[in-house]
Amino acid sequence: MRKTLLLSTLTAAVLSTAAMAAQPPVVNGTTISQSRIDAVVRMMEAQGQPATPDMQTSARDQLITAEILRQAAVKKGLDKSPEYRAELENMQTMALASRLIKDFQRSNPVSDAQLRAEYDKIKSQFPEKKSYHARHILVPTEAEAKAVIDALRKGKAFDQLAKEKSIDPGSKNNGGDLGWSEASNFVAPFSEAMTKLAKGQVTSEPVKTEFGWHVIKLDDVRAEAAPPVEQIRPQLEQRIMSGKIEKFISDLKAKASIQ
Repeated sequence: MRKTLLLSTLTAAVLSTAAMAAQPPVVNGTTISQSRIDAVVRMMEAQGQPATPDMQTSARDQLITAEILRQAAVKKGLDKSPEYRAELENMQTMALASRLIKDFQRSNPVSDAQLRAEYDKIKSQFPEKKSYHARHILVPTEAEAKAVIDALRKGKAFDQLAKEKSIDPGSKNNGGDLGWSEASNFVAPFSEAMTKLAKGQVTSEPVKTEFGWHVIKLDDVRAEAAPPVEQIRPQLEQRIMSGKIEKFISDLKAKASIQ
């Protein structure tokens, strides 16, 4: 029976605490509404704080503290100062201005047609980027490089020669394959020779770099201009919406009487 009584007491205490948390707090007769608590929670979430069950309690405690301080400030007459009045007016103005902008954004979402039009307008501004899929056979001397080129002309497979002759440990076992890369990632003599090749072509003369002598084969080239529209959708939407908001504000200013 004592155990049952203890459980009942604990249950009552938990329910009492939950009931208090559900009721709006009252500080010296001033009620802090749930809508104010919810507003602080939204602000905390907007600032990147992860939503947790304790967030409501934290917001409630913050507002209780702020209300106690507010009441103390009023007792001292600080609410009568011109500085406070000006600050309050500015805060109200900025809060309403912010709400108007958010309302405008909800009422004027970016359409797919606007997104596509903006993409078509700016995609020509993206610089073309070329990537090269090359192979090479690296040997210590020019004579060995010329012998490799001669063997290729006689029909020896490039992959096989790379495995037999190349001294580049990173690519020889892959038939000299260097994968896809931009020309700027290679040393200058190598990239200059590679970019002059047509797809499937091999350098007719050995190419000398600080690493040795190269025989280069260009497997393929691909050009990339603007990224796909979906890849930059967030940036495009922000750009379009910024333009919409700017025009909205400009139109309001044009109608306003400013002296």
